Parts: sequence; C-alpha cells; structure tokens
Amino acid sequence: MMTATNIEWTQHTWNPTTGCFKISAGCSNCYAADMAKRLRGMNTPGYENGFALTLHPNRLIQPLQRKKPTVYFVNSMSDLFHKGIPDDYINKVLSVIEQTPQHTYQILTKRAFRLSTFFKNKPCPTNAWLGVTVEDKASLKRIGYLKQINSKIRFISMEPLLEDVGKINLHGIHWVIVGGESGVKARPMRPQWVESVRSQCEQYNIAFFFKQWGGWGADGKKRAKKINGREFHGKIWNQLPDFKKEEIYT
Repeated sequence: MMTATNIEWTQHTWNPTTGCFKISAGCSNCYAADMAKRLRGMNTPGYENGFALTLHPNRLIQPLQRKKPTVYFVNSMSDLFHKGIPDDYINKVLSVIEQTPQHTYQILTKRAFRLSTFFKNKPCPTNAWLGVTVEDKASLKRIGYLKQINSKIRFISMEPLLEDVGKINLHGIHWVIVGGESGVKARPMRPQWVESVRSQCEQYNIAFFFKQWGGWGADGKKRAKKINGREFHGKIWNQLPDFKKEEIYT
C-alpha cells in the first residue's frame, strides 16, 4: 500500500512488505503492530495475516506509477532488513528505487547488522537515505553499522527516545530525528534528553528534526499527543539534510 501519511518527516509510505517482530526496547509498544491488528479487523487488503511478516510483490510497481517527485518512507509497517525477507526481494525493492530517480526513499531499520552486511559489496542507490533507530544506550551500536555504508544520507531516528543516551558519535551522520512515544502505554521522554541530542547536532552541524512529545508533555504530564505538540524550546524543529523543507513538501 502506498499512501499519504501524517508522519511529519516524510510524504508517503510505501510498504512492499508488512509485519515484523519485536527485537528491542523501542518495539515494546509498536504502533505498526497495533495498526495491523485494527486493519485486519477492518478486512483491509494486505493485512489478512495481521502483523505476521508478509511480502507484497504486487506493490513493487507502485512508485513506478507516480511521476511527481515524492519522498517515501519505505516499510512504515515492517522492516526491510527483517531476517525473513530474502535478499532477492530486497534487491527488487532497490531496483524500483533505482528506476525512479525522481523520488527520494527513506529506509529505516533496527536490523543494522544485516543492513551493513547487505551493502558491503553493493552500492546504495543515490536517492535512498539509510537510517537506524536508536532508542537507548544499548542501541547506540547500530550507528556504527550504519556508518560502514556509503550512502548519500545517513540518518538516525531516536523515536521513541527512552533515556539519556549520552555522547553520540555523529561523525558521518547527516540527520537526526527525535520523538516521544505515543499511545496509552507511552513512556515519558525528558526535555534534558532531547536537549542533549539537539546540542550535539548543533555542534556537528547536523540537521535536527523534533517530531513530537508524544503522550507525555515537556512538563511531565500525560495527555493527548496533539495537545503536547511539537515545540521544543518554543519553536518547531523541521531541519532536513541537504534540502529545504519547501523543496520536498510541495
């Protein structure tokens, strides 16, 4: 399924696979698993298996059918480097990316080791941005695997940010996204954790994007994420790597 999305740092989602399983602390309250359950209950095509890993070859052609330059978040409902996805299927996804240079593709994974292994002897398409999720200190090691890949844009998504991760080795990183967790079981994010990341991005001249507070506000009170909003230090942080916001969000 290829759809417009409310995710603030992209335009559309493209899900040539759906489904996953939990591997780290950031997965505990997975939004995609809950959404897949709801979509299955609504008999939505493609979610007959709920959140079990499912390949959707029929969706591979979707970006080929869109001429307007678009920013795609690849596999918002899965992880392209899940161990159950064959290399040849990942190659088919990359082939579509290469055939559509007018588009930009954001590929985010928690399977950083497989990501680095896959691209060890294979070039990354120039219109693909590669990223890893880092939610706590234990997951900082994913950044090292990401930096082994020669990608035009390497980014880190720190959502949900679950603790102060301390000093981050940001050399070779182009973009950092930070966000709090949402949902009824959301865990709080502290302002000082966000500031630590933001100040390090500023020090190294790296684009910083603050996505949301989520279910807990900057004041430490739990409420709806829309009420908590996206402001940090009294402003909206929508910094993007290499591009001005209006250039990709029109």
